[in-house]
Amino acid sequence: MRRATAALLVAALCALAGSAAGQGYPAKPVKFVVGFAAGGPTDVIARIVAQDMTGSLGQSFVVENKPGANAIIATEAVARSAPDGYTLLFSSLSLLVNAILLEGKLKYDPFKDFAPVGNAAVLPMVIVTSPATPADSMHELVTLAKSKPGEVSYGTSGNGGSTHLAGAMLENATGTKMINVPFKGNGPALAEVMAGRVTFMFYPIVGIADQVAAKKLKVISVGTAVRHPDFPGVPTMAEAGFPGFEETAPWVGVLAPSGTPAAIVGRLSGEMRKSLARRETQERMKALGAVTVADTPAEFAAFLRKDHERWARVIKASGVKAE
Repeated sequence: MRRATAALLVAALCALAGSAAGQGYPAKPVKFVVGFAAGGPTDVIARIVAQDMTGSLGQSFVVENKPGANAIIATEAVARSAPDGYTLLFSSLSLLVNAILLEGKLKYDPFKDFAPVGNAAVLPMVIVTSPATPADSMHELVTLAKSKPGEVSYGTSGNGGSTHLAGAMLENATGTKMINVPFKGNGPALAEVMAGRVTFMFYPIVGIADQVAAKKLKVISVGTAVRHPDFPGVPTMAEAGFPGFEETAPWVGVLAPSGTPAAIVGRLSGEMRKSLARRETQERMKALGAVTVADTPAEFAAFLRKDHERWARVIKASGVKAE
């Protein structure tokens, strides 16, 4: 009886401590660690959220860029950080893909070492080709790939990145064999597609409207659940006969080191959802081509499990290897 009473007392004291931690948080600046260089989608969205949360919580939220090894350096650093809510990971698909491709070789586990805070947004992709490419639809592109096995190519931002995995997913879905042409970033890959030296690519929707208007690119499909307002005449992948490709949209979200008090995780998540609900923030996200998500920690955790399973299947089926 005494042991049971003592256990209840300890549990109550822990709950009170967690609640107090949440109420007093944050008492000093908070750091979002981004595993990519400044200027990329993850960095830009992290800075939007950081600016909003600085205003709402009365403490500075700052972005620290720690690029290298496809975000592994940043991810491992945050996994080893104190679980106090002051060092957070603003992450992306690489969190899961690295763990799949380099299983047993990393110093972090995406599920054991992190507490999900919230998924901020996803960045839908479009399928683009050069106007000179003899394919004006996904059906024609796949027919071309089937008629010329190993000749049709797709540009990617690097091995194992979102654009590569989307291409591999298309190969799996269509039974085609195409050539992955990796570059150091989406920009160089897009330039080769426009030049006609690479057949096509999956590209994040942001920043291509001008090239399309100038007829340097053509969009043959959009990876969104419904038609995109920027390209209303372009069918979705589902309409083109390839459902499920809206799930290729890379996500960007926040995770805390495992062991961070639930009250702090809840406070962060709530404030982040408030930030993403603001009209000004919505407009800035839309200008980037991003679609806000703003889910709860539990919803984000469930999403991460599902996303991990999806990409593990794609990677296994396509034979994608780490560089």
